Amino acid sequence: MSDYLVKALAFNGDIRAFAVDTTEMIKEAQRRQGTLPTASAALGRAMTASTMMASMLKGEKNKLTVKIEGDGPIGVIIVDANMNGDTRGYVSNPLVHFDLNKHGKLDVARAVGRNGHLSVVKDLGMRDKFTGQVPLVSGELGEDFTYYFVSSEQIPSAVAVGVLVNPDNTILASGGFVIQVMPGAQDEMITFIEKRLENLDPVSKMIEAGHSPEQLLHNVLGEENVKILETSPVQFKCTCSRERFADAIISLGVEEIESMIQEDGKADAKCHFCNESYHYTKEDLEKLLTEAHEENNG
Repeated sequence: MSDYLVKALAFNGDIRAFAVDTTEMIKEAQRRQGTLPTASAALGRAMTASTMMASMLKGEKNKLTVKIEGDGPIGVIIVDANMNGDTRGYVSNPLVHFDLNKHGKLDVARAVGRNGHLSVVKDLGMRDKFTGQVPLVSGELGEDFTYYFVSSEQIPSAVAVGVLVNPDNTILASGGFVIQVMPGAQDEMITFIEKRLENLDPVSKMIEAGHSPEQLLHNVLGEENVKILETSPVQFKCTCSRERFADAIISLGVEEIESMIQEDGKADAKCHFCNESYHYTKEDLEKLLTEAHEENNG
């Protein structure tokens, strides 16, 4: 079944909620990047949370970039997502894997590291971009996104994200939810949700058991309290293209392109996100050199 996201309100609008199944999305990311299980879990959690965060944006062309930079061996995690459900992401070192932690889960915190920061850059179609940054609080990522919402956006939130990996390194289940408390919410309601969260199965286990995004929210908030507003598809989608890389080569300038032609007689580019490769012959570079000259003279 295709991945999708739901937006909902609960308790007469005092709670805003989002839930998503990203199993196919993370399968595609793992297939393209060859991530080992712990790296898959870290990337999948980051992409899942970013997908939900992007769905909170207002304008159709609005998008965001999440950067997670800890002191663990996985290096940097970068995720791009937009409000249309298109998400792509990569990790610096996809070949990170450890034994399960003391809770029997993939040791994402060890891979990411507990010292570092999580930053979000929102492109809202205006001249200035909104940037928020918080220190990592655990490296588990769910708690780190929770802290981001509370600290940077002043929205009390609970973020749960999870990924299950098969013995052959492929993805078994992936998804998550975000619960946000709006101003004026009653203390009894918050206590009710906190107790439900304490007794909840891990989100990846619920998805493995066949629970839909709607059911995830019912499990947290109680079915009778939830009003689903909309559902929308989400998917792994990369924006790279031969033309975009050509533009990047032109932007290097005349001297750099001339050097490529003289030294190598060709150029090769590879996308970090999807691992697609692009080859430019000497003739291609000469055309790009002409364009670079025209830009300089324009």
